[in-house]
Amino acid sequence: MGHIIADLKETFRRGNIFIQLIYINVGIFLIGTLINVFLRLFEVSTPDIFGIFALPASFIGFIHQPWSLFTYMFMHAGILHILFNMLWLYWFGSLFLYFFSAKHLRGLYVLGGICGGLLYMVAYNVFPLFSSQVAGATLVGASASVLAIVAATAYREPNYRVQLFLFGAIRLKYLALVVIGIDVLSITSSNAGGHIAHLGGALAGLWFAASLSKGTDLTSWINWILDGFTSLFQKKTWKRKPKMKVHYGNSATGREKDYDYNAHKKAQSDEVDRILEKLKKSGYDSLTTEEKKSLFDASKR
Repeated sequence: MGHIIADLKETFRRGNIFIQLIYINVGIFLIGTLINVFLRLFEVSTPDIFGIFALPASFIGFIHQPWSLFTYMFMHAGILHILFNMLWLYWFGSLFLYFFSAKHLRGLYVLGGICGGLLYMVAYNVFPLFSSQVAGATLVGASASVLAIVAATAYREPNYRVQLFLFGAIRLKYLALVVIGIDVLSITSSNAGGHIAHLGGALAGLWFAASLSKGTDLTSWINWILDGFTSLFQKKTWKRKPKMKVHYGNSATGREKDYDYNAHKKAQSDEVDRILEKLKKSGYDSLTTEEKKSLFDASKR
């Protein structure tokens, strides 16, 4: 058992950001399900643990549990719910990293979830159709976050072709339009809240990609908060810093090292730009094995 846990920890540590997000979602789902099974076996009457982390439609309910705007995007209502969300996250997470960075994906996952949750609450409190449901309605799932990633990728590379089972090759822009169109047509369905949240996530993805093309990163504040939070759990944060030592050496040698380093970084950047241009013109299948590896390594930096 210890070896299995160690292997999972190592896979999580070395995995891409979308793999880490999948691990987090699946881990939370399994823990919550096992707790529920254990309590039911002993017929223990407990408060609704699931509801504590779900996002309420009511503004009053949200005031009592504001953390739910973040936690709901890691909660799922069943096996099929989490299965399809994680499959979409896996497919489009890997594609997203060809055009954006790992930090962009992490930040957009949260931004998409926030925007989806906010639109869900606003819609349920504004439209009379939902007035009878607003008091008890709650929202869970990573769908808004995933749709943000899909929409951002489609905006960045609208003509990129993806292969779909039974449908063949389809351009990203058409896939995104179909998915968003289904959500628009399903706003009055039994899962209205979920479809509204999807639209909020998709809008966040388009907003992010359009802003980034103009030089503004909407995820920077989210990543700043997440980096600060995760640093609290790193050992080096709590280690006492050693006293600073000054070393005097050959300054010319140091300058030569700087020149070599900068030249190497520029060469890497030029190579990635060339590969992305080739990817844009000819598609992913046209890349060589070395080019795919270079693009993969660049996405993790």
